[in-house]
Amino acid sequence: MHIPPNWGTFFTLIASFLVFWFLFGRLFFRPYLNLLAERERRFKDLNDRTEKLIADARVADEEHEKRLSDVRREAIQRREAGRRQAESDAAKVIEAAKTDAHASMESARAKIEEELKSAEQELERMGRSLAGELAHRVLGRPLDQGGTPPARN
Repeated sequence: MHIPPNWGTFFTLIASFLVFWFLFGRLFFRPYLNLLAERERRFKDLNDRTEKLIADARVADEEHEKRLSDVRREAIQRREAGRRQAESDAAKVIEAAKTDAHASMESARAKIEEELKSAEQELERMGRSLAGELAHRVLGRPLDQGGTPPARN
């Protein structure tokens, strides 16, 4: 049994399919595909922005590390300069103290020598005085001014 095709129904089905395809395409499929394309574009833009921000963060981090190393190097240089200056100042103070100590020692040495000479002169004067007094007591008469006994006639 053979059923011949009904061409009227066939064309009606084709026409209704095309109408529905056109309507659904306009009302549902195209907006949905546009929505998916927009979402994909936004994700791509967000991914690009994220990669750019990550790259910028890396560059900023590298710059920060460079500046930090520069600041550290400068701080070390300042500390070394301060240390050298302090050592220089300490050497100057020590040298000044040595000079003052040497001057004080020389002054004390000169004072001691002066006192020693004064004491020697005093001892000699006392020795002469004692010798004269001893001679006076032994001889029973005073000696002349020179400290020698008077000449005998």
